[in-house]
Amino acid sequence: MKHLLKLQDLDKEEILDILNLADQLKYENHNGIEHHILKGKTLGMIFQKSSTRTRVSFETGMYQLGGQALFLSNRDLQIGRGEPVQDTARVLSRYLDGIMIRTFEQKEVEDLAEYGSIPIINGLTDYCHPCQVLADLMTIREYKKSFDGLKFCFIGDGNNMANSLIVGAITMGMECAIACPEDYKPDTEIMKWANENGKFTCSSDILECAKGADILYTDVWASMGQEEEKAEREKIFKNFQINDEVMAVANDDAMVLHCLPAHREEEITAKVFEEHADEIFDEAENRLHAQKAVLVKLLQD
Repeated sequence: MKHLLKLQDLDKEEILDILNLADQLKYENHNGIEHHILKGKTLGMIFQKSSTRTRVSFETGMYQLGGQALFLSNRDLQIGRGEPVQDTARVLSRYLDGIMIRTFEQKEVEDLAEYGSIPIINGLTDYCHPCQVLADLMTIREYKKSFDGLKFCFIGDGNNMANSLIVGAITMGMECAIACPEDYKPDTEIMKWANENGKFTCSSDILECAKGADILYTDVWASMGQEEEKAEREKIFKNFQINDEVMAVANDDAMVLHCLPAHREEEITAKVFEEHADEIFDEAENRLHAQKAVLVKLLQD
């Protein structure tokens, strides 16, 4: 593993390897056992899109691993505007040991990897969000002990989260159902791949998708950069909500996950959110541990 650009680049064994290391690092963290595995290493964090969880978890993660993280906002760097991405990649490769980038275009992440000589981690693009899904898989395994025989259901926009969740669920052998409006489906190529590699459905029938689900997952109706579509999306997505009706058709012990921030009474009711808050905030915490595992895999000598 040279980079983490998208989840499709990892096979089942590589994902399990990351999850096992994440479990170990979490155990050590909770028991006060220091692990300065990346002493002397520096991670550059490029943010073209702002974030609470991504910045805090990567910065804390590098600190706990004995290294340091450098925050670079789009005011500090104008990739592709002030300087071509291929030059930025080569310059930063001379200073840093790795780069985490959170940006709009997937191509920007791929270009950094192509032209630079250090590991690149995708902290989110409009196409996918691999770090979040590694944390999600870690959380599912903590609660369900295994991925075998599980049905995973995502309800909402077929966005970057849906794209990565499909890849994660199918790769780990889970059945995957995506409930979304007709014009808001996930990436066509990813759906084609999912159909060829596992049990996959995508439909606007929410209750059919949620039927017998072991994991229900949702995300905001309008992502960052889609603010002007918010009113229109509220009309289109108004029924795509995890609520008591959806919970009633899922398995009795179904867990609920949300990548946060959550808009209560939109994509999830306040009641369901609070009933499953432990799972959702364990998931948020696991961003730290899963990303630390990725950092160790990529930056350790």
